[in-house]
Amino acid sequence: MKSRVINLAGFDEPFALNDRGLAYGDGVFETILVHAGEPVWWHEHWQRLSSGADRLNIPVPDESHVRRLCKELLLDENRCVLKIILTRGSGGRAYAAPENPDPRIILSVHPAPVPMHDRVQIRWCETPLARQPLLAGIKHLNRLEQVLARNEWHDQTIFEGLMCDTEENVVCATSANVFAKIDGQWLTPKLDQAGIAGVARAWVLKQWPQVEEARLSRLRFAAAEAVFVCNAVRGILAVNRLGDRAFPVDSEIEALQCRLASEQPAFASGENRGA
Repeated sequence: MKSRVINLAGFDEPFALNDRGLAYGDGVFETILVHAGEPVWWHEHWQRLSSGADRLNIPVPDESHVRRLCKELLLDENRCVLKIILTRGSGGRAYAAPENPDPRIILSVHPAPVPMHDRVQIRWCETPLARQPLLAGIKHLNRLEQVLARNEWHDQTIFEGLMCDTEENVVCATSANVFAKIDGQWLTPKLDQAGIAGVARAWVLKQWPQVEEARLSRLRFAAAEAVFVCNAVRGILAVNRLGDRAFPVDSEIEALQCRLASEQPAFASGENRGA
């Protein structure tokens, strides 16, 4: 794994053990697919990182400078995953943030996941997501709920798990957003109380303005006629089974996958179509 740690001024530095990202999850991050050496959906990822940092009142670094550092780290890389972590920087033991924070940026490069072409099987998770509107939508560093949920199963045939909030409303998968066709209408959960507003989710909503964001109880979701999950690394994955419920092939999902592959070659057949 290649990595680099820098401060807001752009100087390399060692990672500090008193970093607030490590101590409290005080920061935000982005996980970006790199294809042909270029980060896919860079602008959208940067906008979300900046929005999350603003929500937490963390100074945002200069985009062009970070982009240059990423380009240097991606030299000789064709297809991989780039992770950007922005923390508030070092601080004392207490929760109170320093008055003049010195944010820290951590860049790292990881292997891209193996491309997937088939529909996937998912399950229900028992770990609930807490409702916290102040953090809903942003990709903050505290992901312990997802860690607990993902460790509920070890069956390699199950790709993902659906998570509900404490009121039994479907929110997302452990690392993906979710869409369901119910009574002929495509729906996706509202993310004003919990969950991450994904970059791939935003792309789908732009392509399909007819999609409605809704409160989806687990019982209502279980009546879906078709389901897919999506994120910015895997793209769009059609679901063939949720627990004991099987879903037929859906032509609308296939058409959406083709549209994504046409717009973003990173998800084209032979690369990562549907993965």
